[in-house]
Amino acid sequence: MAGGAVAQQQAAQGPSKVGVITMTPEDVPYSITLPGRAIAYEQADIRPRVEGMVTAIPYAYGQPAKKGDVLFKIEPDTYEAELAAAEADVSSAQASVQTAQSAYDRYSQIEGIGVTKSDLETAAATLASSKATLKSAEAALQTAQLNLDRTSIVSPIDGVVEVPEVSVGTLVTANQTDILTTVTRLDPIYVDVSESSAQMQRHRNWVASGELTLADQVGVSLTLETGEQYSGSGRMISPSAVVSDTTGTVDFRIEFDNPDGKILPGQFLRASLTLGTKTAVLVPQNATQRSADGTLSAFIAKDGTAQKTPITTSGSYDNAWVVTSGIEQGDLLIVDGLKTLQDGAAITTVAVTIDADGVVHDVDGDTAADGATDAPAAGSE
Repeated sequence: MAGGAVAQQQAAQGPSKVGVITMTPEDVPYSITLPGRAIAYEQADIRPRVEGMVTAIPYAYGQPAKKGDVLFKIEPDTYEAELAAAEADVSSAQASVQTAQSAYDRYSQIEGIGVTKSDLETAAATLASSKATLKSAEAALQTAQLNLDRTSIVSPIDGVVEVPEVSVGTLVTANQTDILTTVTRLDPIYVDVSESSAQMQRHRNWVASGELTLADQVGVSLTLETGEQYSGSGRMISPSAVVSDTTGTVDFRIEFDNPDGKILPGQFLRASLTLGTKTAVLVPQNATQRSADGTLSAFIAKDGTAQKTPITTSGSYDNAWVVTSGIEQGDLLIVDGLKTLQDGAAITTVAVTIDADGVVHDVDGDTAADGATDAPAAGSE
């Protein structure tokens, strides 16, 4: 009864005057938002390579360290003694080589005069053995020097050093399982994101059909856990070549500048990737309504009546919904006179324009009396 009364009242008042714009497809940036997680650009677990007692931990944990900075010191006494012994062995081996070389040279000059061929061969063998002993002693000296050098444990990369897992006086062993600390490089930083293989295939189909035009370079932006938009620049590294057999997704790695260390490894983030441009119909958000069940709708003018139609979207761009179904090219979208408009109401249409702020103007440039801003507030996707 109430609906009939409204219809009778509208009929008595005559058709409502509404402002319309003709829907035309536009090329709009096409973006997807993917979940991601921050991954360290470089990270090194620090372990001892020689055995001994920790005598000093000279770094300030939580602070940046440069490659080569000393992080731990191990008592060097044993290794200094081994180095001294190795140096003595080299000196002894060098003397033996000189003696053997002199004997061989002398025998070579007087071979056949009191020196047999067998004597010369013995001298040659002694010389070769002395040289081999020298090489072995030199190798042992090099090892002894390396072991002594390794009593000073240095950072292999630039980065921030974490809290030490040992203290002065701890006995450590070479290549032990337990780490001493970790050094992490924070700038730049990686963000790994995942896209479903089905969505990736859909994008490829759109490219093949010409519906999606890929950009020369993928645009990347990042949203932090707090919802804050990250200001650092990002660069796509490469997608994975395989689909995960457990999640059905393809992984992408993005590199971000992180000079202030705002992003930390392990954080969960959201990355927006602008793949290119897609041809779509844009419906101003102020010309739409959202019902209690979340359905988004708009009015189109057809056959002299206002027809309410549900629409589906793939996101928003410049205060407009990117519509994927419900409104098509050539439809007359009602953007003015929406305040009391009812589905099925008789209307007369006037061509208008609408600016980026949602303000409706007559074609001659004047602001319309009843703009789209009077429509019920649009929701967000």
